[in-house]
Amino acid sequence: MSRFAPVVPAALLVLALASCTGAPGGGGVHGTPGGAGVRDPYFPKAGNGGYDVGHYNLGLTYDPARHHLTGTAEITAKAAEDLSAFDLDLKGLTVEAVTVEGSPARFSRAGQELTVRPRRDLDRGETFRVTVRYAGTPLTLTDPDGSQEGWLRTADGALALGEPTGSMTWYPGNHHPSDKASYDISVTVPKELTAVSNGELRGVKSHDGTRTFEWHTAEPMASYVTTLAIGRFEVSRPTVGERRLPAYIAVDPVSAADSKAVLGRLPEIMDWLELNFGPYPFSSTGVIVDREDDAGYALETQNRPVFPGPTDLRTLVHELAHQWFGDSVTPKSWRDMWLNESFATYAEWLWFEDHGGDTAQETFEELYDHGEDEYEDLWDFPPGEPSSAAEISDSPVYQRGAMVLHRIRQTVGDDAFYDMVQGWAAAHRHGNADTDDFTAFVERQAPDEDFDGIWEAWLYGDGKPGRP
Repeated sequence: MSRFAPVVPAALLVLALASCTGAPGGGGVHGTPGGAGVRDPYFPKAGNGGYDVGHYNLGLTYDPARHHLTGTAEITAKAAEDLSAFDLDLKGLTVEAVTVEGSPARFSRAGQELTVRPRRDLDRGETFRVTVRYAGTPLTLTDPDGSQEGWLRTADGALALGEPTGSMTWYPGNHHPSDKASYDISVTVPKELTAVSNGELRGVKSHDGTRTFEWHTAEPMASYVTTLAIGRFEVSRPTVGERRLPAYIAVDPVSAADSKAVLGRLPEIMDWLELNFGPYPFSSTGVIVDREDDAGYALETQNRPVFPGPTDLRTLVHELAHQWFGDSVTPKSWRDMWLNESFATYAEWLWFEDHGGDTAQETFEELYDHGEDEYEDLWDFPPGEPSSAAEISDSPVYQRGAMVLHRIRQTVGDDAFYDMVQGWAAAHRHGNADTDDFTAFVERQAPDEDFDGIWEAWLYGDGKPGRP
């Protein structure tokens, strides 16, 4: 809980008031503003310093006819230092009011930064609650690689996708993968539509031509894997796999017939993933399938990945594997993107190896010998060190990253490799990790092996490595 301000002698109180810059207060005398950005190597403005978010409580109303979003974001956070001000990431929209611990707070806007100045300083270690009321037309962003994210209008509603920074177009927050939180997301839409988000559906309420869908995510979640899909969906709620895990499957009617066969393999895939990677890290699963032209890519949104139209088996395996690698074990910075994509790509290799396709060794050899035919940029840069934000979703991060994992498997053998992979997922479950954490973990698990050549040539080396 937040602490009351201490009693201050009158003389000191006069000095403190003299330092303020106007009602309702300009901050105290001992705190400093939190950083605008966490100095991510590729997205330096993303995230904010000075605090850690514990929970988001979002109350949203969307009118597709007017393309208008109204929101109230209640954010519970803990100050990591004495703060006279702090920033939230919010791109577009109009902020109508901000309170901190129930008291009106001054605020200003500059680019994606919403700077909040509470009535009094926040002390290091103090838990506080900031509430932001906002409204407007949510934006669609274009990423450095040319893809679109943020708030995407669809034929019958909207689809919100957040990798790497698009979630700041529909709610304010600390939008960097290093700050994960739990979520409650309540969404009100016209009664004929459905609103699907992350976690578990706690309830649906009807009122005056609208329906409100209440979603809860208890496990920590990075903002870039939050999602919101609004539209007409055929919804099923089966239990899947040997553990009878609850699932929520939402499919646009246009995509339903062509999705049925692949989605029918969800229980089988979930059991296989648990066998290989360890216990599923969340309390529910599922998918969202929209229409083919609603987005240009699939995304591993937590609990239920999003697909733009009917998907294939390979992509379904890939996005579900991300629930372990990316969603549960989340990168500390966007430089560590390969830790997400290499594991999800290698999961594809392993799936087909176990189901009558090419072995992972055959896939590795084909990539090594002829990979440039399909992936022209395969050897352009090392997976552990893309040179720019535009490259973090390029093929070296995916394919060459998977080759790094296969080289580890070649070195330690199958039994040790699967123990290593499951141990990695368990050690950083619901947390964050970077490449140094991973390489150190591998070396600890196999202390008698020398991995320097793999790191130097395959993870960080320029050009095509020599044949192993």
